[in-house]
Amino acid sequence: MNKVLQLGLQSSVINVAKSLRVGSSIVGVGVGTRSVNKRLMSNATVKSIPFSINNSKGKEVLKIVGAATDQNCHQMGSDSGRAEMGTPQDDRKDIEAMTVQELRATLRKLGLPVKGRKQELISTLRLHMDSNLPDESSVSDQKETTSSTRSDSVTIKRKIRNMDEPTEDDYSNSEAYGIEHGEKRVKQSTEENLKAKVSVKAISKERKSLTKTGKQQIHLKEEALSTISSELLKTEEMISSLSQSEPWTVLAHKKPQKDWKAYNPKTMRPPPLPEGTKCVKVMTWNVNGLRALLKLESFSALQLAQRENFDILCLQETKLQVKDVEEIKKTLIDGYDHSFWSCSVSKLGYSGTAIISRIKPLSVRYGTGLSGSDHDMEGRIVTAEFDSFYLINTYVPNSGDGLKRLSYRIEEWDRTLSNHIKELEKSKPVVLTGDLNCAHEEIDIFNPAGNKRSAGFTIEERQSFGANFLDKGFVDTFRKQHPGVVGYTYWGYRHGGRKTNRGWRLDYFLVSESIAADVHDSYILPDINGSDHCPIGLILKL
Repeated sequence: MNKVLQLGLQSSVINVAKSLRVGSSIVGVGVGTRSVNKRLMSNATVKSIPFSINNSKGKEVLKIVGAATDQNCHQMGSDSGRAEMGTPQDDRKDIEAMTVQELRATLRKLGLPVKGRKQELISTLRLHMDSNLPDESSVSDQKETTSSTRSDSVTIKRKIRNMDEPTEDDYSNSEAYGIEHGEKRVKQSTEENLKAKVSVKAISKERKSLTKTGKQQIHLKEEALSTISSELLKTEEMISSLSQSEPWTVLAHKKPQKDWKAYNPKTMRPPPLPEGTKCVKVMTWNVNGLRALLKLESFSALQLAQRENFDILCLQETKLQVKDVEEIKKTLIDGYDHSFWSCSVSKLGYSGTAIISRIKPLSVRYGTGLSGSDHDMEGRIVTAEFDSFYLINTYVPNSGDGLKRLSYRIEEWDRTLSNHIKELEKSKPVVLTGDLNCAHEEIDIFNPAGNKRSAGFTIEERQSFGANFLDKGFVDTFRKQHPGVVGYTYWGYRHGGRKTNRGWRLDYFLVSESIAADVHDSYILPDINGSDHCPIGLILKL
Protein backbone atom coordinates (compact mmCIF):
# COMPACT_ATOMS: atom_id res chain seq x y z
CA MET A 1 0.00 0.00 0.00
CA ASN A 2 2.83 2.38 0.88
CA LYS A 3 4.49 1.63 -2.44
CA VAL A 4 1.34 2.64 -4.24
CA LEU A 5 1.21 5.92 -2.36
CA GLN A 6 4.87 6.54 -3.04
CA LEU A 7 4.27 6.29 -6.78
CA GLY A 8 1.28 8.59 -6.54
CA LEU A 9 3.30 11.20 -4.70
CA GLN A 10 6.35 11.00 -7.01
CA SER A 11 5.72 14.50 -8.48
CA SER A 12 6.57 17.77 -6.70
CA VAL A 13 4.02 18.50 -4.00
CA ILE A 14 3.08 22.06 -3.11
CA ASN A 15 -0.38 21.72 -1.56
CA VAL A 16 -1.87 18.65 0.10
CA ALA A 17 -5.61 18.59 0.17
CA LYS A 18 -7.34 15.94 2.11
CA SER A 19 -10.97 15.05 2.44
CA LEU A 20 -12.31 12.24 4.57
CA ARG A 21 -15.94 11.30 4.52
CA VAL A 22 -16.76 8.29 6.73
CA GLY A 23 -20.56 8.25 6.36
CA SER A 24 -20.47 7.28 2.74
CA SER A 25 -17.36 5.10 3.16
CA ILE A 26 -15.43 7.20 0.65
CA VAL A 27 -11.94 8.37 1.49
CA GLY A 28 -10.10 10.63 -1.01
CA VAL A 29 -6.67 12.13 -0.94
CA GLY A 30 -6.08 14.81 -3.61
CA VAL A 31 -2.56 15.81 -4.39
CA GLY A 32 -2.12 19.17 -6.12
CA THR A 33 0.80 19.67 -8.41
CA ARG A 34 2.74 22.69 -9.51
CA SER A 35 1.52 23.64 -12.96
CA VAL A 36 4.00 24.70 -15.58
CA ASN A 37 3.23 25.97 -19.02
CA LYS A 38 3.80 23.14 -21.47
CA ARG A 39 6.24 25.28 -23.45
CA LEU A 40 8.57 25.43 -20.43
CA MET A 41 8.76 21.69 -19.86
CA SER A 42 12.12 20.73 -21.28
CA ASN A 43 12.68 17.47 -19.41
CA ALA A 44 9.24 16.39 -18.26
CA THR A 45 5.82 15.87 -19.76
CA VAL A 46 2.47 16.60 -18.25
CA LYS A 47 0.92 13.20 -17.92
CA SER A 48 -1.56 12.07 -15.30
CA ILE A 49 -1.38 8.48 -14.02
CA PRO A 50 -4.49 7.47 -12.05
CA PHE A 51 -4.59 4.58 -9.57
CA SER A 52 -7.85 3.20 -8.12
CA ILE A 53 -8.50 0.92 -5.19
CA ASN A 54 -12.03 -0.50 -5.12
CA ASN A 55 -13.34 -3.14 -2.75
CA SER A 56 -15.91 -5.61 -3.92
CA LYS A 57 -18.70 -3.82 -2.12
CA GLY A 58 -18.01 -0.48 -3.79
CA LYS A 59 -18.20 1.33 -0.46
CA GLU A 60 -14.74 2.90 -0.43
CA VAL A 61 -12.74 4.43 -3.20
CA LEU A 62 -9.17 5.73 -2.89
CA LYS A 63 -7.95 7.85 -5.77
CA ILE A 64 -4.40 9.09 -5.96
CA VAL A 65 -3.58 11.23 -8.94
CA GLY A 66 0.06 12.17 -9.60
CA ALA A 67 1.25 14.59 -12.27
CA ALA A 68 4.82 14.38 -13.37
CA THR A 69 5.58 18.05 -13.78
CA ASP A 70 8.84 18.70 -11.95
CA GLN A 71 12.24 18.35 -13.63
CA ASN A 72 13.26 15.81 -10.98
CA CYS A 73 10.29 13.42 -11.40
CA HIS A 74 10.60 10.12 -13.33
CA GLN A 75 8.96 9.71 -16.73
CA MET A 76 5.87 7.52 -16.22
CA GLY A 77 4.44 7.76 -19.73
CA SER A 78 4.95 5.85 -22.91
CA ASP A 79 7.48 6.35 -25.72
CA SER A 80 5.05 8.73 -27.35
CA GLY A 81 5.11 10.79 -24.18
CA ARG A 82 8.88 11.05 -24.42
CA ALA A 83 8.57 12.17 -28.00
CA GLU A 84 6.62 15.17 -26.78
CA MET A 85 9.61 16.39 -24.79
CA GLY A 86 11.33 19.52 -26.22
CA THR A 87 14.93 20.58 -26.12
CA PRO A 88 16.09 23.60 -24.08
CA GLN A 89 16.79 25.42 -27.31
CA ASP A 90 13.21 24.87 -28.46
CA ASP A 91 11.91 26.02 -25.10
CA ARG A 92 13.99 29.19 -25.26
CA LYS A 93 12.45 29.98 -28.65
CA ASP A 94 9.02 29.28 -27.17
CA ILE A 95 9.76 31.67 -24.30
CA GLU A 96 10.71 34.39 -26.79
CA ALA A 97 7.37 33.83 -28.56
CA MET A 98 5.31 34.20 -25.36
CA THR A 99 3.37 37.36 -24.73
CA VAL A 100 3.87 39.46 -21.62
CA GLN A 101 0.58 38.18 -20.20
CA GLU A 102 1.65 34.53 -20.72
CA LEU A 103 5.03 35.18 -19.15
CA ARG A 104 3.50 36.81 -16.08
CA ALA A 105 0.90 34.03 -15.69
CA THR A 106 3.67 31.40 -15.81
CA LEU A 107 5.89 33.29 -13.35
CA ARG A 108 2.97 33.62 -10.91
CA LYS A 109 2.47 29.86 -11.00
CA LEU A 110 6.18 29.39 -10.29
CA GLY A 111 6.06 31.88 -7.42
CA LEU A 112 8.45 34.24 -9.15
CA PRO A 113 8.27 38.04 -9.50
CA VAL A 114 6.11 39.25 -12.34
CA LYS A 115 7.18 42.89 -12.52
CA GLY A 116 9.30 44.35 -15.30
CA ARG A 117 9.38 44.54 -19.07
CA LYS A 118 9.14 41.57 -21.37
CA GLN A 119 12.90 41.04 -21.66
CA GLU A 120 13.24 41.08 -17.88
CA LEU A 121 10.42 38.50 -17.50
CA ILE A 122 12.11 36.28 -20.11
CA SER A 123 15.45 36.56 -18.28
CA THR A 124 13.81 35.60 -14.95
CA LEU A 125 12.11 32.58 -16.49
CA ARG A 126 15.30 31.46 -18.26
CA LEU A 127 17.24 31.76 -15.03
CA HIS A 128 14.70 29.58 -13.25
CA MET A 129 14.83 26.98 -16.05
CA ASP A 130 18.65 26.92 -16.10
CA SER A 131 18.81 26.40 -12.32
CA ASN A 132 16.45 23.39 -12.59
CA LEU A 133 17.83 21.65 -15.68
CA PRO A 134 19.01 18.08 -14.87
CA ASP A 135 22.51 16.92 -15.74
CA GLU A 136 23.26 14.12 -18.16
CA SER A 137 23.60 11.49 -15.41
CA SER A 138 20.13 12.21 -14.06
CA VAL A 139 18.72 11.92 -17.55
CA SER A 140 20.48 8.57 -17.97
CA ASP A 141 19.23 7.34 -14.61
CA GLN A 142 15.78 8.47 -15.54
CA LYS A 143 15.88 6.36 -18.72
CA GLU A 144 17.16 3.32 -16.81
CA THR A 145 14.44 3.48 -14.21
CA THR A 146 11.66 3.80 -16.75
CA SER A 147 11.51 0.08 -17.57
CA SER A 148 11.65 -0.98 -13.89
CA THR A 149 8.94 1.52 -13.09
CA ARG A 150 6.72 -0.04 -15.71
CA SER A 151 7.21 -3.57 -14.30
CA ASP A 152 6.62 -2.30 -10.77
CA SER A 153 3.47 -0.69 -11.98
CA VAL A 154 2.19 -3.95 -13.42
CA THR A 155 3.01 -5.81 -10.22
CA ILE A 156 1.40 -3.12 -8.10
CA LYS A 157 -1.78 -3.24 -10.15
CA ARG A 158 -1.98 -6.97 -9.68
CA LYS A 159 -1.51 -6.61 -5.93
CA ILE A 160 -4.11 -3.91 -5.78
CA ARG A 161 -6.69 -6.14 -7.37
CA ASN A 162 -6.04 -8.82 -4.70
CA MET A 163 -5.95 -6.44 -1.73
CA ASP A 164 -8.53 -6.58 1.03
CA GLU A 165 -10.38 -3.64 2.40
CA PRO A 166 -7.93 -1.07 3.77
CA THR A 167 -7.96 -0.18 7.47
CA GLU A 168 -7.84 3.12 9.24
CA ASP A 169 -4.17 2.45 10.08
CA ASP A 170 -3.47 2.23 6.39
CA TYR A 171 -5.04 5.61 5.89
CA SER A 172 -3.18 7.04 8.86
CA ASN A 173 0.12 5.63 7.69
CA SER A 174 -0.45 6.84 4.15
CA GLU A 175 -1.50 10.23 5.46
CA ALA A 176 1.58 10.57 7.63
CA TYR A 177 3.80 9.32 4.83
CA GLY A 178 2.24 11.73 2.35
CA ILE A 179 2.48 14.66 4.71
CA GLU A 180 6.09 13.86 5.64
CA HIS A 181 7.23 13.55 2.05
CA GLY A 182 5.03 16.42 0.99
CA GLU A 183 6.72 18.64 3.54
CA LYS A 184 10.10 17.58 2.20
CA ARG A 185 9.07 18.41 -1.35
CA VAL A 186 7.52 21.70 -0.26
CA LYS A 187 10.73 22.55 1.59
CA GLN A 188 12.83 21.64 -1.45
CA SER A 189 10.54 23.65 -3.73
CA THR A 190 10.68 26.59 -1.30
CA GLU A 191 14.48 26.48 -1.31
CA GLU A 192 14.46 26.46 -5.11
CA ASN A 193 12.06 29.40 -5.14
CA LEU A 194 14.26 31.27 -2.66
CA LYS A 195 17.28 30.66 -4.89
CA ALA A 196 15.34 31.91 -7.87
CA LYS A 197 14.17 34.95 -5.92
CA VAL A 198 17.75 35.68 -4.85
CA SER A 199 18.83 35.41 -8.49
CA VAL A 200 15.96 37.65 -9.54
CA LYS A 201 16.93 40.14 -6.85
CA ALA A 202 20.51 40.07 -8.13
CA ILE A 203 19.24 40.65 -11.66
CA SER A 204 16.97 43.42 -10.41
CA LYS A 205 19.87 44.99 -8.51
CA GLU A 206 22.08 44.75 -11.59
CA ARG A 207 19.26 46.18 -13.72
CA LYS A 208 18.84 49.08 -11.28
CA SER A 209 22.59 49.66 -11.41
CA LEU A 210 22.51 49.60 -15.20
CA THR A 211 19.45 51.84 -15.15
CA LYS A 212 21.27 54.26 -12.87
CA THR A 213 24.31 54.18 -15.15
CA GLY A 214 22.05 54.59 -18.16
CA LYS A 215 20.32 57.54 -16.53
CA GLN A 216 23.71 59.09 -15.80
CA GLN A 217 24.74 58.59 -19.42
CA ILE A 218 21.43 60.05 -20.60
CA HIS A 219 21.94 62.97 -18.24
CA LEU A 220 25.44 63.52 -19.63
CA LYS A 221 24.10 63.29 -23.17
CA GLU A 222 21.34 65.75 -22.31
CA GLU A 223 23.93 68.12 -20.86
CA ALA A 224 26.05 67.72 -24.01
CA LEU A 225 23.02 68.34 -26.22
CA SER A 226 22.09 71.31 -24.09
CA THR A 227 25.62 72.68 -24.50
CA ILE A 228 25.51 72.09 -28.25
CA SER A 229 22.10 73.73 -28.48
CA SER A 230 23.39 76.67 -26.48
CA GLU A 231 26.41 76.98 -28.76
CA LEU A 232 24.20 76.72 -31.84
CA LEU A 233 21.94 79.40 -30.41
CA LYS A 234 24.94 81.62 -29.78
CA THR A 235 26.15 80.94 -33.32
CA GLU A 236 22.73 81.78 -34.74
CA GLU A 237 22.62 84.94 -32.66
CA MET A 238 26.11 85.81 -33.86
CA ILE A 239 25.08 85.18 -37.47
CA SER A 240 21.93 87.21 -36.92
CA SER A 241 24.00 89.98 -35.38
CA LEU A 242 26.46 89.82 -38.26
CA SER A 243 23.64 89.84 -40.78
CA GLN A 244 22.49 93.09 -39.23
CA SER A 245 25.87 94.74 -38.66
CA GLU A 246 27.65 93.12 -41.62
CA PRO A 247 24.89 92.11 -44.08
CA TRP A 248 27.38 91.65 -46.92
CA THR A 249 28.72 88.52 -45.20
CA VAL A 250 25.40 86.73 -45.87
CA LEU A 251 24.89 85.42 -49.38
CA ALA A 252 22.01 87.34 -50.93
CA HIS A 253 20.92 86.36 -54.42
CA LYS A 254 17.62 85.35 -56.02
CA LYS A 255 19.17 82.56 -58.06
CA PRO A 256 22.50 81.57 -56.47
CA GLN A 257 24.69 78.79 -57.84
CA LYS A 258 25.70 76.13 -55.32
CA ASP A 259 29.39 77.12 -55.40
CA TRP A 260 28.79 80.86 -54.86
CA LYS A 261 29.59 82.57 -51.58
CA ALA A 262 29.32 86.04 -50.11
CA TYR A 263 32.26 88.41 -50.22
CA ASN A 264 33.87 89.11 -46.86
CA PRO A 265 36.86 91.46 -46.99
CA LYS A 266 37.97 90.30 -43.53
CA THR A 267 38.63 86.78 -44.76
CA MET A 268 39.08 87.06 -48.52
CA ARG A 269 41.76 89.67 -48.89
CA PRO A 270 45.35 88.46 -49.33
CA PRO A 271 48.03 89.29 -46.75
CA PRO A 272 49.83 92.62 -47.20
CA LEU A 273 52.78 92.80 -49.55
CA PRO A 274 56.22 92.45 -47.96
CA GLU A 275 57.60 95.70 -46.68
CA GLY A 276 59.57 97.50 -49.34
CA THR A 277 57.54 96.13 -52.26
CA LYS A 278 56.91 98.94 -54.74
CA CYS A 279 53.18 99.35 -55.40
CA VAL A 280 50.37 101.85 -55.74
CA LYS A 281 47.06 101.75 -53.92
CA VAL A 282 44.10 103.29 -55.73
CA MET A 283 40.56 103.73 -54.36
CA THR A 284 37.43 104.80 -56.20
CA TRP A 285 34.02 105.83 -54.85
CA ASN A 286 30.74 107.19 -56.20
CA VAL A 287 29.97 109.61 -53.36
CA ASN A 288 26.54 110.66 -54.66
CA GLY A 289 27.17 114.29 -53.70
CA LEU A 290 30.50 115.26 -52.10
CA ARG A 291 29.24 118.22 -50.07
CA ALA A 292 26.46 116.11 -48.53
CA LEU A 293 29.00 113.42 -47.65
CA LEU A 294 31.36 115.85 -45.93
CA LYS A 295 28.50 117.16 -43.80
CA LEU A 296 27.75 113.71 -42.38
CA GLU A 297 28.83 113.39 -38.75
CA SER A 298 29.24 109.64 -39.22
CA PHE A 299 31.81 110.07 -41.98
CA SER A 300 35.42 111.16 -41.60
CA ALA A 301 37.62 111.53 -44.66
CA LEU A 302 40.63 111.64 -42.35
CA GLN A 303 39.77 108.33 -40.71
CA LEU A 304 39.21 106.73 -44.11
CA ALA A 305 42.59 107.95 -45.37
CA GLN A 306 44.35 106.78 -42.21
CA ARG A 307 42.66 103.39 -42.30
CA GLU A 308 43.18 102.64 -45.99
CA ASN A 309 46.36 104.63 -46.57
CA PHE A 310 45.54 104.99 -50.27
CA ASP A 311 47.83 106.80 -52.73
CA ILE A 312 45.10 107.92 -55.12
CA LEU A 313 41.39 108.52 -54.60
CA CYS A 314 38.96 108.73 -57.54
CA LEU A 315 35.49 110.23 -57.00
CA GLN A 316 32.35 110.07 -59.16
CA GLU A 317 29.09 111.96 -58.98
CA THR A 318 30.60 114.79 -56.94
CA LYS A 319 27.74 117.07 -58.07
CA LEU A 320 30.02 120.07 -57.74
CA GLN A 321 30.02 123.26 -59.79
CA VAL A 322 33.23 124.92 -60.88
CA LYS A 323 32.81 127.66 -58.29
CA ASP A 324 32.76 125.07 -55.46
CA VAL A 325 36.09 123.40 -56.29
CA GLU A 326 38.47 125.85 -54.58
CA GLU A 327 36.51 125.73 -51.35
CA ILE A 328 36.55 121.90 -51.38
CA LYS A 329 40.31 121.84 -52.01
CA LYS A 330 40.87 123.67 -48.73
CA THR A 331 39.30 120.74 -46.85
CA LEU A 332 41.60 118.13 -48.36
CA ILE A 333 43.75 116.07 -46.03
CA ASP A 334 47.38 117.02 -45.68
CA GLY A 335 49.61 115.06 -48.00
CA TYR A 336 47.06 114.83 -50.81
CA ASP A 337 48.26 117.92 -52.56
CA HIS A 338 47.32 117.01 -56.13
CA SER A 339 43.63 117.11 -57.05
CA PHE A 340 41.93 117.38 -60.46
CA TRP A 341 38.22 118.13 -60.88
CA SER A 342 35.82 117.85 -63.81
CA CYS A 343 32.37 119.41 -63.42
CA SER A 344 29.25 119.31 -65.54
CA VAL A 345 28.61 122.52 -67.47
CA SER A 346 25.55 121.37 -69.39
CA LYS A 347 23.62 120.64 -66.22
CA LEU A 348 24.76 122.28 -62.98
CA GLY A 349 25.10 120.23 -59.80
CA TYR A 350 25.07 117.02 -61.84
CA SER A 351 27.56 114.25 -62.44
CA GLY A 352 31.20 115.34 -61.89
CA THR A 353 34.48 113.41 -61.33
CA ALA A 354 37.78 114.03 -59.52
CA ILE A 355 41.22 112.50 -58.88
CA ILE A 356 42.93 113.30 -55.55
CA SER A 357 46.52 112.05 -55.25
CA ARG A 358 49.61 112.33 -53.12
CA ILE A 359 51.64 111.24 -56.16
CA LYS A 360 52.11 114.00 -58.70
CA PRO A 361 50.97 112.78 -62.14
CA LEU A 362 53.00 113.40 -65.26
CA SER A 363 49.97 114.85 -67.07
CA VAL A 364 46.20 115.30 -66.71
CA ARG A 365 43.46 115.59 -69.33
CA TYR A 366 39.69 115.96 -69.11
CA GLY A 367 37.10 114.25 -71.27
CA THR A 368 37.86 112.09 -74.28
CA GLY A 369 39.90 114.75 -76.08
CA LEU A 370 37.43 114.93 -78.93
CA SER A 371 36.78 118.56 -79.76
CA GLY A 372 33.12 119.56 -79.68
CA SER A 373 32.04 116.21 -78.23
CA ASP A 374 28.92 116.23 -76.13
CA HIS A 375 30.54 113.51 -73.95
CA ASP A 376 32.80 116.11 -72.35
CA MET A 377 30.03 118.50 -71.29
CA GLU A 378 28.95 116.48 -68.22
CA GLY A 379 32.34 116.19 -66.47
CA ARG A 380 32.45 112.38 -66.68
CA ILE A 381 36.15 111.67 -67.37
CA VAL A 382 39.50 112.63 -65.80
CA THR A 383 42.69 110.94 -67.04
CA ALA A 384 46.02 111.09 -65.13
CA GLU A 385 49.30 109.81 -66.47
CA PHE A 386 51.78 108.26 -64.06
CA ASP A 387 55.19 106.72 -64.65
CA SER A 388 54.05 103.21 -65.48
CA PHE A 389 50.34 103.51 -66.34
CA TYR A 390 47.42 105.74 -67.24
CA LEU A 391 44.59 106.10 -64.76
CA ILE A 392 41.13 106.90 -66.20
CA ASN A 393 38.44 107.88 -63.73
CA THR A 394 34.96 107.81 -65.32
CA TYR A 395 31.29 108.05 -64.46
CA VAL A 396 29.44 106.23 -67.26
CA PRO A 397 25.99 107.69 -68.13
CA ASN A 398 23.00 105.79 -66.77
CA SER A 399 20.52 104.64 -69.42
CA GLY A 400 17.84 106.37 -67.35
CA ASP A 401 14.20 105.76 -66.56
CA GLY A 402 12.45 104.07 -69.44
CA LEU A 403 15.92 103.44 -70.96
CA LYS A 404 15.68 106.77 -72.75
CA ARG A 405 19.50 107.07 -72.96
CA LEU A 406 20.19 103.40 -73.75
CA SER A 407 20.89 104.06 -77.41
CA TYR A 408 23.27 106.90 -76.59
CA ARG A 409 25.00 104.79 -73.97
CA ILE A 410 25.79 101.72 -76.08
CA GLU A 411 26.19 103.28 -79.52
CA GLU A 412 28.12 106.42 -78.66
CA TRP A 413 29.52 106.58 -75.15
CA ASP A 414 30.87 103.03 -74.77
CA ARG A 415 32.49 103.09 -78.20
CA THR A 416 34.08 106.50 -77.67
CA LEU A 417 35.49 105.51 -74.26
CA SER A 418 36.81 102.23 -75.66
CA ASN A 419 38.63 104.04 -78.46
CA HIS A 420 40.08 106.53 -75.98
CA ILE A 421 41.44 103.70 -73.83
CA LYS A 422 42.95 101.84 -76.77
CA GLU A 423 44.66 104.99 -77.94
CA LEU A 424 46.29 105.53 -74.54
CA GLU A 425 47.25 101.88 -74.29
CA LYS A 426 49.55 102.28 -77.26
CA SER A 427 52.05 104.00 -74.99
CA LYS A 428 51.30 102.63 -71.49
CA PRO A 429 49.03 100.14 -69.78
CA VAL A 430 45.70 101.58 -68.66
CA VAL A 431 43.72 101.31 -65.42
CA LEU A 432 40.04 102.15 -65.99
CA THR A 433 38.02 102.73 -62.82
CA GLY A 434 34.78 104.26 -61.62
CA ASP A 435 31.03 103.72 -61.73
CA LEU A 436 30.62 101.92 -65.06
CA ASN A 437 26.84 101.55 -64.52
CA CYS A 438 26.63 97.92 -65.64
CA ALA A 439 26.17 94.65 -63.74
CA HIS A 440 27.92 92.49 -66.29
CA GLU A 441 26.83 89.01 -65.15
CA GLU A 442 23.96 87.52 -63.16
CA ILE A 443 26.29 87.01 -60.19
CA ASP A 444 26.68 90.82 -60.10
CA ILE A 445 23.05 91.58 -59.23
CA PHE A 446 20.70 90.30 -56.52
CA ASN A 447 17.64 89.87 -58.73
CA PRO A 448 18.69 89.22 -62.33
CA ALA A 449 15.32 87.92 -63.53
CA GLY A 450 13.47 90.96 -62.23
CA ASN A 451 15.85 93.52 -63.78
CA LYS A 452 16.29 92.35 -67.36
CA ARG A 453 14.86 95.66 -68.62
CA SER A 454 16.31 97.83 -65.89
CA ALA A 455 19.05 100.35 -66.68
CA GLY A 456 22.40 98.81 -65.91
CA PHE A 457 21.35 95.20 -66.60
CA THR A 458 19.78 95.16 -70.01
CA ILE A 459 21.19 92.63 -72.41
CA GLU A 460 22.26 95.50 -74.67
CA GLU A 461 24.37 97.16 -71.96
CA ARG A 462 25.94 93.87 -70.86
CA GLN A 463 26.86 92.93 -74.41
CA SER A 464 28.31 96.40 -75.03
CA PHE A 465 30.36 96.12 -71.82
CA GLY A 466 31.85 92.87 -73.05
CA ALA A 467 32.43 93.98 -76.64
CA ASN A 468 33.96 97.40 -75.91
CA PHE A 469 36.09 96.55 -72.88
CA LEU A 470 36.55 92.90 -71.94
CA ASP A 471 36.80 91.60 -75.50
CA LYS A 472 39.43 94.24 -76.25
CA GLY A 473 41.87 92.90 -73.69
CA PHE A 474 40.78 94.54 -70.43
CA VAL A 475 40.47 92.40 -67.31
CA ASP A 476 37.80 92.66 -64.62
CA THR A 477 40.18 92.43 -61.65
CA PHE A 478 37.62 91.59 -58.94
CA ARG A 479 35.98 88.83 -60.95
CA LYS A 480 39.38 87.40 -61.90
CA GLN A 481 40.39 87.26 -58.24
CA HIS A 482 36.96 86.10 -56.97
CA PRO A 483 35.24 84.07 -59.74
CA GLY A 484 32.44 82.63 -57.58
CA VAL A 485 31.97 85.44 -55.06
CA VAL A 486 28.90 87.64 -54.71
CA GLY A 487 30.06 91.16 -53.88
CA TYR A 488 27.95 94.27 -54.43
CA THR A 489 29.01 97.94 -54.57
CA TYR A 490 25.60 99.64 -54.89
CA TRP A 491 22.37 99.35 -52.90
CA GLY A 492 19.34 101.45 -53.74
CA TYR A 493 17.93 103.71 -51.03
CA ARG A 494 14.36 103.09 -52.12
CA HIS A 495 13.95 99.58 -50.69
CA GLY A 496 16.66 99.62 -48.01
CA GLY A 497 18.73 97.17 -50.01
CA ARG A 498 21.89 97.71 -48.00
CA LYS A 499 20.39 96.23 -44.82
CA THR A 500 19.56 93.00 -46.65
CA ASN A 501 22.53 93.10 -49.06
CA ARG A 502 20.27 93.23 -52.11
CA GLY A 503 22.58 95.11 -54.41
CA TRP A 504 24.44 95.47 -57.69
CA ARG A 505 28.12 95.47 -58.64
CA LEU A 506 28.46 98.60 -60.77
CA ASP A 507 31.95 99.82 -59.78
CA TYR A 508 35.07 98.31 -61.35
CA PHE A 509 38.79 98.28 -61.84
CA LEU A 510 39.54 97.16 -65.40
CA VAL A 511 43.22 96.88 -66.33
CA SER A 512 45.18 96.19 -69.47
CA GLU A 513 45.94 92.52 -69.84
CA SER A 514 49.67 93.27 -69.74
CA ILE A 515 49.50 94.29 -66.04
CA ALA A 516 46.71 91.96 -64.86
CA ALA A 517 49.24 89.65 -63.23
CA ASP A 518 50.62 92.59 -61.21
CA VAL A 519 47.32 93.10 -59.39
CA HIS A 520 47.88 92.06 -55.79
CA ASP A 521 44.36 92.75 -54.55
CA SER A 522 41.04 93.97 -55.95
CA TYR A 523 38.62 94.49 -53.10
CA ILE A 524 35.35 96.00 -51.91
CA LEU A 525 34.80 97.99 -48.68
CA PRO A 526 31.07 97.39 -48.00
CA ASP A 527 31.31 98.72 -44.43
CA ILE A 528 31.94 102.32 -45.59
CA ASN A 529 28.68 104.27 -45.48
CA GLY A 530 27.73 107.76 -46.63
CA SER A 531 26.50 106.95 -50.14
CA ASP A 532 24.39 104.42 -52.01
CA HIS A 533 27.72 103.10 -53.35
CA CYS A 534 30.70 101.87 -51.32
CA PRO A 535 34.41 102.37 -52.12
CA ILE A 536 36.45 99.72 -53.91
CA GLY A 537 40.22 99.40 -54.07
CA LEU A 538 43.12 98.12 -56.15
CA ILE A 539 46.69 97.33 -55.11
CA LEU A 540 48.96 97.21 -58.14
CA LYS A 541 52.58 96.14 -57.96
CA LEU A 542 54.87 98.41 -59.99
